[in-house]
Amino acid sequence: MLWVLLLLSAWGVAGAACAGLCLAAVRAAAEETDGPAAAAARIRELTLYEAAFLSGGPVRVVDVTLLAMARQRRLLLAYTGWATVVDPRGRDEMERSVIGAIGPGGQSRIAPLRAAAAAADAVRGLADRLVRAGLAVPEGTVSALAAGIRRVRIAAGAVAVLGAAAVLLPGPTGLSRPVIALWFALPLTLALSCLVIARIEAPPYRHRASRAGLALLSTLPRQAKDAGDERSYLARVAVRGIRAIGEPELRAAFTHRDQPWRE
Repeated sequence: MLWVLLLLSAWGVAGAACAGLCLAAVRAAAEETDGPAAAAARIRELTLYEAAFLSGGPVRVVDVTLLAMARQRRLLLAYTGWATVVDPRGRDEMERSVIGAIGPGGQSRIAPLRAAAAAADAVRGLADRLVRAGLAVPEGTVSALAAGIRRVRIAAGAVAVLGAAAVLLPGPTGLSRPVIALWFALPLTLALSCLVIARIEAPPYRHRASRAGLALLSTLPRQAKDAGDERSYLARVAVRGIRAIGEPELRAAFTHRDQPWRE
């Protein structure tokens, strides 16, 4: 019977996708280190750069750096999407990296600047330190989890299509159509259950933060409040992204998109 072959295909697709996602999750959990360096890291305060990386990845680190420099009038961010250097002396490695990405002309479009600075050695070094401390997971682990989730979603769709095809097969099938649909509901339930579990378990790795990193992130608002208004403001941007920027012109600088030329 053809519907049985379709059912076996559905089980094969769903089973392979769910097994791949489970393996990726197991590897991610195994890569969370728990050595002396991790224990020491978990009892200290996060820097703004570390919080930005754990919350939003490399580009978020660049955004916080640009915003901090702009608020100190050492960098001008125009609402038209341009960044202009005012003070070429970076105060730390991240600021020097951003200034270097702007280039010797002292002016650059913000969109390519963010991409270039996010790929610089300073951000990669920050990522490596957080991974060694057990506060972040490697980029490959995050990519593997995301790919696994995508495969399970595709598998769920494929099972639904195969089930519909089996139910709509012409001619005698040996079983009633509702019973055939119930058989296909089993692999579909497996795939959907994996997606629900991934939604619960995978968010800790969504922005490279491990569970230990998320625990430290949860203490950041209190630390920032104790440190003063400026750090509190930058901490909100580090955690929530550019939507937390209060100044409309600064927010427009990050969200500006070039408009196509009109004839």
